[in-house]
Amino acid sequence: MPRAFTAPLAFSAEVAAARARGAPIVALESTIITHGMPYPGNLNMARSVEEIIRRAGAVPATIAVIDGTLHIGLEAGELEALSTTKGAMKVSRADLAFAVAERRTGATTVAATMIAAALGGIRVFATGGIGGVHRKAEESFDISADLEELARTPVIVVCAGAKAILDIPKTLEVLETRGVPVVTYDSHAFPAFWSRDSGLASPLMLNSPAAIATFQAAREALGIDGGMLIANPVPEENEIPREEMEIYIARALDNAERDKIFGKSVTPYLLQSIFEITDGRSLETNIALVENNARLAAEIAVAMA
Repeated sequence: MPRAFTAPLAFSAEVAAARARGAPIVALESTIITHGMPYPGNLNMARSVEEIIRRAGAVPATIAVIDGTLHIGLEAGELEALSTTKGAMKVSRADLAFAVAERRTGATTVAATMIAAALGGIRVFATGGIGGVHRKAEESFDISADLEELARTPVIVVCAGAKAILDIPKTLEVLETRGVPVVTYDSHAFPAFWSRDSGLASPLMLNSPAAIATFQAAREALGIDGGMLIANPVPEENEIPREEMEIYIARALDNAERDKIFGKSVTPYLLQSIFEITDGRSLETNIALVENNARLAAEIAVAMA
């Protein structure tokens, strides 16, 4: 018989205190720290995002697996140590429990962060962009677990839309099929990560955190489960227009095909390739949109509280 197993959870002191007094909390993923940008930029970004959430009246909870323990909120030393960790797993629903059982260290993707947030009673999560249906998915069948997680886990995810390297029309179709509300904040155009307009109309639009909180309350009152996607366009002064980005993405996709990149390696490879093609401009936009999403997520969490 397999032994009984209790998942080891650890809450940071700040998050534990917020839970005890019912304060608003915003979850944050950790793959952007370990796989998204180099040190020390990753640490500076993580600290900045946490501080933005605090200034908006909520408490940040950066989530990661450290030596098999699922941390919901990181202490300052843990955050710094994670920012220099080499070889951390990139964990999603399929391998989150593996990382815990094998006492590994892993950074959480959107899907894994949603699972952890729900375990910790956290209802709002800020990230950069969600995964989705990859281009040429009809050949590769490469579809992110983020979409399935949004359909099943009751967490509001604030992002800058789907990553522009994806097939955004197919991604929106899958979200619609799975019953996930897609709301663009204060815009009728669905954004594409680095760009404010993907060329597609947003399924729904709301223009205040209070309206988003009311929408979620109505879903709960009707017994509708699953998550909600809030697409928050990158600030206009920080965007890279879609027509320009498509040129860079095409070059990056050609590079990935040439280097035979597939599976979980595709997204970080493409992001790094685009960073190099744009001479770092894409990273500057990435940081700006993450900070913008953190601010909105905190405002939503405060409105819900």
